[in-house]
Amino acid sequence: MSQFFQIHPENPQARLIKQASEIIRAGGLAVVPTDCAYALACPLGDKQAVERVKRIRQLDDRHNFTLMCRDLKDISIYAKVDNTAYRLLKSHTPGAYTFILNGTSEVPRRLMHPKRRTIGIRVPDNAILSALLEELGEPLMSTSLILPNETMPMSDPYDIRQTLEHAVDLVIDGGYCGMEATTVVDMTGEEYSVVRPGVGDINVLD
Repeated sequence: MSQFFQIHPENPQARLIKQASEIIRAGGLAVVPTDCAYALACPLGDKQAVERVKRIRQLDDRHNFTLMCRDLKDISIYAKVDNTAYRLLKSHTPGAYTFILNGTSEVPRRLMHPKRRTIGIRVPDNAILSALLEELGEPLMSTSLILPNETMPMSDPYDIRQTLEHAVDLVIDGGYCGMEATTVVDMTGEEYSVVRPGVGDINVLD
């Protein structure tokens, strides 16, 4: 049976953030609010938690996971970022963007694209998630909460609890946070490109 925390979307209760971080740090799988939609999130290096995510969403090894980071300092640890990329990241984080970057050796191999060695990285603009990442002191591995045979992510925390209460360890109710995806920007080539329009302004490269 999963824990269910109702956390204020603008002024997260420190006590609940600490409890949530303890659950996740112990290898827990959580449903967390973001600035786009609810997501499944777990510790970066926890293989069992990653396998649980794959079972819930029925994903194969080709799925691209995303690292949710606190800030640019985290990004530079897990991705290769030159000066040009840094300026773009700085001007669009936090925000509703996922940036595809070449991963560093700090990223577990199972989380990177198997052929391209790339990783999706983002800094969410969500007070609850920001507080949680700060408390954890490290990124979370994540993927949108889209169940098999569905095209849109789940958006009602109570429906999420009822559906996944035996599959996850924690559901954080942060209110309604949308059902759209992030804008994905591929920054691995000589020229950057928007590969999936989403919530973030697609004129990010202008």
